[in-house]
Amino acid sequence: MHIPDGYLGPQTYGVLYGVMVPLWAIASRIVRRTLHQRQVPFLALGAAFSFVVMMFNIPIPGGSTGHAVGGVLVAILVGPWAALIAVSIALVIQALLFGDGGITAIAANCFNIALVMPMSGYWMYRLISSGATPTSRRRWIAAAIGGYIGLNLAALTTAVMFGLQPLLSKGPDGRPLYFPYPLEVAVPAMAFQHLLLFGVIEAAVTGLLVIYFQRTEPSILEPAGG
Repeated sequence: MHIPDGYLGPQTYGVLYGVMVPLWAIASRIVRRTLHQRQVPFLALGAAFSFVVMMFNIPIPGGSTGHAVGGVLVAILVGPWAALIAVSIALVIQALLFGDGGITAIAANCFNIALVMPMSGYWMYRLISSGATPTSRRRWIAAAIGGYIGLNLAALTTAVMFGLQPLLSKGPDGRPLYFPYPLEVAVPAMAFQHLLLFGVIEAAVTGLLVIYFQRTEPSILEPAGG
């Protein structure tokens, strides 16, 4: 889902910087207020884990990539606002040091992968696991479903950003200046691979790691600051 430079016009990536900068500030304030001391190591580990799993990119048609993220797992462990910070840090490092995702597209990638995915997946997890004990089977099932839904929603918003470019930015001859394919091409191209492959991988990784924490440190699965 990493968007390279040159695929989004300034009408898109400029607006998304305007959206993400205040959200990063809000997330920082919330995390300072709600993150418990015992969760701090998990915040750092979550950023490192997300960084590593996102490095295993598989190119997909349309100019993007498919990969696991771990964003919902991080949100389950430390809360969705902390996950926004952790995954954003991973994305910024990948863009600046490894060229994985464009510089101009940092805010767009953070919107999709660090905001949409952890937030949607976390609240789906909370909805399904409501009332369940930390060691309940419903917890890891909810985590797997949350991971699957979160990744696919992030892929959808990425595809929508791509598909809007031919409408937003055209040259004098009418040809698209950036991503050339419309929504009816971009959305199915992204959705197909994520619904059938990458979402399943994300669900498995999230569910299995929640099972691990249920067996080793179930207290960490108590609701984090949201």
